[in-house]
Amino acid sequence: MKAVASIFLVCAGLSVVLASQAAETLTIATVNNNDMIRMQRLSKTFEEQNPEIKLQWVVLEENTLRQRLTTDIATQGGQFDILTIGTYETPLWGVKGWLETMKDLPANYDLEDIFSSVREGLSVNNTLYALPFYGESTITYYRTDLFKQAGLTMPERPTWTQLGEFAAKLHHPDKGQYGMCLRGKAGWGENMALLTTMANAFGARWFDEKWQPEFTSPEWTNVANFYVDTLKKYGPPGVSSNGFNETLALFNSGKCALWVDASVAGSFITDKTQSKVADSTGFAAAPHEVTDKGSSWLYAWSLAIPSTSKHKDSAKRFVTWATSKDYIQLVAEKDGITHVPPGTRQSTYNEAYLQAAPFARVTLQMMQSANPREPSAKPVPYVGIQYVTIPEFQSIGTSVGKLFSAALTGQMSVQQALKAAQQSTTREMKRAGYPK
Repeated sequence: MKAVASIFLVCAGLSVVLASQAAETLTIATVNNNDMIRMQRLSKTFEEQNPEIKLQWVVLEENTLRQRLTTDIATQGGQFDILTIGTYETPLWGVKGWLETMKDLPANYDLEDIFSSVREGLSVNNTLYALPFYGESTITYYRTDLFKQAGLTMPERPTWTQLGEFAAKLHHPDKGQYGMCLRGKAGWGENMALLTTMANAFGARWFDEKWQPEFTSPEWTNVANFYVDTLKKYGPPGVSSNGFNETLALFNSGKCALWVDASVAGSFITDKTQSKVADSTGFAAAPHEVTDKGSSWLYAWSLAIPSTSKHKDSAKRFVTWATSKDYIQLVAEKDGITHVPPGTRQSTYNEAYLQAAPFARVTLQMMQSANPREPSAKPVPYVGIQYVTIPEFQSIGTSVGKLFSAALTGQMSVQQALKAAQQSTTREMKRAGYPK
């Protein structure tokens, strides 16, 4: 009997080893935003349902993630099986053949339920190259208690000028209260995402119809002066180091009277476990100025599979799961309905969600009104609201972002920053062969 038992134990151990060897490991690169950290935590459910698949996570700060993924995809390095990318990279990388197409999805995935504008942003010639994890536009967040104390009323659709006036009245640095918090960290997807929507609202554009940069235009001068002056006078200290996550932390700690940023922040601001201002935050439309065209962005953090992945079928199974109705339901059950990934599915915006999430209606309005094909009051040769959908924009946008960050810290004047932005962008566009 002992011999039989020993043989049984050896066989059982061998089975465990073989099962372990058979399991495929998916390496997933993602950004350190709260929704993605939640996805990582809840993915234990996926692993339980798919024991033959193991998940390995690489979670990075936004700028770092973009640099790593761009280098890996361009060199066909093959480090990752699943990439967290957005509506900027997806069509550019998809058309180069760097991403797998998202075809033959399960019938219950209900692709038609995803907002058409989000699907279009992740497609080339009606071919989908990524599935959206969450979508977002821009919202004005403001402290209702501070507005009431100061006798101020937030318009339903404020202008940037009005927000600047409010910031002046609500700025009390001696109390640790700053009039306006905005992104200052350099990066095409950090400070330039916000600044480009501001520029659109002020009537500016990145390029004219002949792909000539327009940083020396009166409109760019107006928006750059407003941005730098407002943050120098009424912003928090160290603003040039603040991206989305840093500014969210400032707002949640009660240090900001106003904040304009991604609509996805709504679920964290209203979460009493992480926000001191959950019960005293109001939500308004993204600010416009001379126009509302391009004043609120449209973006979707999405999951894509690089063509270099050796585990494409397993990767597709995870990507489909993480962007499905079932995942949204899982988040609602585990963490509450207000925390479900927003901005991707029409079915998410049912009456229960709209009642539970005070930011949901304005998010929906902003996403429905955003039009990446008409981002400016003037004609433009490009698609994209807070970015320009050309391969060169990633480096150009980051270079310009560093100049505006330098203007914030006083290393150069606004005029010097604009002049340098004009020169460097003109040089890079000529080098790339524009106009094409």
